[in-house]
Amino acid sequence: MQNISTIGQGALAVLSASDTSSKMKTARAVARSWRCGDLAHEFDTNLPDEPARPDQPELLAPNKMPRRGKGSLHGRIALLHALAHIEFSAIDLAFDLIGRFGAQFPREFVDDWISVGADEAMHFALLDRRLKQMDSYYGALPAHAGLWEAAHDTRHDVLARLAIVPMVLEARGLDITPATVTRFENQGDLPSAKILNRIYHDEIRHVWFGTRWFEFGCQEVNLDRHKTWHSLVNRYFRGSLKPPFNNSARKSAGLTRDYYMVLANQV
Repeated sequence: MQNISTIGQGALAVLSASDTSSKMKTARAVARSWRCGDLAHEFDTNLPDEPARPDQPELLAPNKMPRRGKGSLHGRIALLHALAHIEFSAIDLAFDLIGRFGAQFPREFVDDWISVGADEAMHFALLDRRLKQMDSYYGALPAHAGLWEAAHDTRHDVLARLAIVPMVLEARGLDITPATVTRFENQGDLPSAKILNRIYHDEIRHVWFGTRWFEFGCQEVNLDRHKTWHSLVNRYFRGSLKPPFNNSARKSAGLTRDYYMVLANQV
């Protein structure tokens, strides 16, 4: 990569790439350069408040999104499109986390989250290809920007970012994806089900990284991890934690019931 010699510059390059192809390629190239030892562990850039995005899809408020028809081909396409948008946004989330907060942590923090960024690029590529196989494409339907709104709200506090994005929003994916996989299988869409199952197993590891580094950050400043998480979720999460929970997957990700059941019982 030309003129990129630090991980901070690499993170900025990913966030600055606007079209889907260049963002995926840049994310993969930065991850590869980091793994090869070609990027210094330095954070010498200022990151934008918003990442560059393609012209499409149109971004709507969550309550303005059109309803998806369950069971129909259009409904399956709409769901895969929504998931593709989440994965595309997650590329930026991983590299923003690295560039914005990486200096506060050991090198292993970058190791973990750069692998997440590479995973998200791969997930998006799989979903985008599946949409094209179904005579659609990413950008054909509107999407909402709720995931990045959570990142923007927590841009000043790494513990808040980790508490909300991986430990609430991505953890919710662990709760709902197995049923979605079964629904696609029952509808005979085995290729889509296989992709979603792959994403599900990768996301367990991603949530575990969130929990791991949240607990590391709490320990560094002598904070109780559960009480701190409860406080941050109450402050920054625009919603409530509602069952059903995939307790086994959450436990595999280090997200024990001590974290979320207290807040769920308040609903």
